[in-house]
Amino acid sequence: MEFLEEYEPTEKESEDCRPDQSITTVGGGICIHSMVIAGQIEGHFAAAPQSKSTKYEQCIPSLVAVEENDQIDGLLLLLNTIGGDIEAGLAIAELIAGMTKPTVSLVLGGGHSIGVPLAVSAKKSFIVPSATMTLHPVRLNGLVIGVPQTFANLAKMQERIIDFIVRNSNASSQTVRNLMTSTDDMTTDIGTVIDGREAVKYGIIDHVGGLGSAVKELKQMISHYRQNR
Repeated sequence: MEFLEEYEPTEKESEDCRPDQSITTVGGGICIHSMVIAGQIEGHFAAAPQSKSTKYEQCIPSLVAVEENDQIDGLLLLLNTIGGDIEAGLAIAELIAGMTKPTVSLVLGGGHSIGVPLAVSAKKSFIVPSATMTLHPVRLNGLVIGVPQTFANLAKMQERIIDFIVRNSNASSQTVRNLMTSTDDMTTDIGTVIDGREAVKYGIIDHVGGLGSAVKELKQMISHYRQNR
C-alpha cells in the first residue's frame, strides 16, 4: 500500500484543515480516498474550541477533488458524529449522493441526527453492530420567534431530511417519520435510538459490517465501474 503525494499545508492551514481527517491510499492498483466525519458538524457558526468538529467548507472542496481526480477510484466515508448543523450536513450529503464514482459509508461509534442523511448518502452503506443512530425531529437553538411561519419552516426542513433519507435508502417515509416522532424510546426527548442491526432492519442502512466488508464492497464497485466506464 502506498500514499499519494498531497499538497503540504502551511502551519496555519494544518491547524485549520485537520488533514488527518482524510487520507488517500493505493492498494492492489485501486486508489481510495477515505474521509472521516467525526464529532460535531459545523455550519455557519463554529463549535466550541474543546469540541471535536468537522467543517463543511473543508469537506466540500475535498469531495469535489475526489470526483474530479482521475487517479482516485472511489470514496470511503467513515462516520462517528453526534450531528450538528442541518444545512451543512445536508450540503455534504447531497454532494456525496451526486458523485458518479463509487462511494461507501461506514457508521462506527454513531451516526446521529444529521449524521443519518450522511450515512445514507453513499451508494452503499455499512454499520458496525455496536454503533447507534438517533432519529429525532428538527430542533432550533437560540432565539425563536413564536409565529406560525417558524413552525411551518421547521416542518419544511424536516420534510427535506425525510425526503433525502427515503431517496437514498430502503426505508419508507412512514418508517422514518415514526422513528423521528416516537415518544416511548427516549426518556427526556422525542425520537428513537437504533443500533446497527435495527438500522438494517428498518432499511436505513444496507448492511451490518466492519471496515473489511466496506472496503471489499467498495473495491467490487470500483471494478464494476471501471468495466462500464
